Amino acid sequence: MAAFYAPAAAAAPHATPTPLTSSRKHPIAMCHSPKLGGAGGNQRARLAASAASPQTRGALAPSTAAEQAAGPAPVNVDYLAAEFAGHGVSFEPLGRSCAVKMALSNGSAAHVLLPSGLVTSYKPAMWHGTVTEVLHTNVGEGPGGRAVIRGGVHVDLRFAGPGGWSPSGKWSLRDVRGNPTTSIEVTRARAAATVSITPPRIEEIELAAVAPGNAVEARCVVKLLPEALATELSATNSAASSSPMTLSCGVSNHLRVSTPDATYALGLQGSDYRTVEPALSEFSIIPPDYRAAPRQPAALHRWANKGFDMVLSPDDRGHGVSADEPDGEEDDDYKHMTDEMCRIYSQAPREFTIIDRGRRNSVCLQRKGFEDLYVFSPGSQYQWYGKYAFVVVGPAMLQPVVLRPGQTWQGGQYLRNPNL
Repeated sequence: MAAFYAPAAAAAPHATPTPLTSSRKHPIAMCHSPKLGGAGGNQRARLAASAASPQTRGALAPSTAAEQAAGPAPVNVDYLAAEFAGHGVSFEPLGRSCAVKMALSNGSAAHVLLPSGLVTSYKPAMWHGTVTEVLHTNVGEGPGGRAVIRGGVHVDLRFAGPGGWSPSGKWSLRDVRGNPTTSIEVTRARAAATVSITPPRIEEIELAAVAPGNAVEARCVVKLLPEALATELSATNSAASSSPMTLSCGVSNHLRVSTPDATYALGLQGSDYRTVEPALSEFSIIPPDYRAAPRQPAALHRWANKGFDMVLSPDDRGHGVSADEPDGEEDDDYKHMTDEMCRIYSQAPREFTIIDRGRRNSVCLQRKGFEDLYVFSPGSQYQWYGKYAFVVVGPAMLQPVVLRPGQTWQGGQYLRNPNL
């Protein structure tokens, strides 16, 4: 298969991050991060920061319960449209958020929500001449009763250490680049985002976020290509930082299916697996009766705050990855996802495929910079094509990495459409 991953300009040399010997006590997060733009991107980032609302500029400070209930500050959609419109990208207000819409001449389209950075839609062009939605989303109730879109593609990226931090919900648009006759890319980052011109056949947007005191920086580039949707991530511990930071990251792709009973994962045979509890965040979709294990509101809040860390750290019932030894080895190369299932696969292939025989559709997932794979199925007891007709797959880290001052980590994932 010809490689479709087109990285941006080469980054400055940096030391290789040091893996941890144990990952059980460190949080895992999901993030998208592109490389930093040049002078033009930096200038746009400064303009975007100056146009941000006071609450956005103050997002580096810990939010209060009232601020969490109220949700993010309204995004200045008019400014974004004036500064970044073109290249096949448009902007649409959605409550206090903004939907960044990308489209290519072959019909492929994707939507990214700011400031959450959530990819809420990906419609690739199909062999039959139309487009098909491959992501699954629901609208639920968030803090303070406000509406929250859940599902889609969510990056959970976290830094542990002095002043631990996550860019989740704090992404800003830094740059937009590309040509709608070829491809589009979007990059996300906390408090700043960059969209820049990419190689032919790509449209992209770049998002960025910076921790208080500029200690760490995260970048996420979302690229829309005729045959794929790419999420490229980077995280840097500032050279001026006085201490190492522990990084964990994972990406959840909620894929729409007819029913898990008609869905199969191809290519996992021979991979080690560990059975875990689902990773729960503000953007996760978990059926309330999943495994008939009711939880108290306090426990749900604890899960939402710890996100993917709940997959790694055992809870009071012994769930989670509590031992280095895997639970077993996958013996089925055509894994049926009909039953409730939540696993972390290790030594899994860099690319595998989800096939839905009901919708007669398939999606290939390719990852880079991640050693492990997260797979979740809610089971097949729910209505076909309904609220819980989905599966979740995505790259993950069982072993976080340590970023010393000046070091950078890079990773990415690519949802490839084999149906052209």
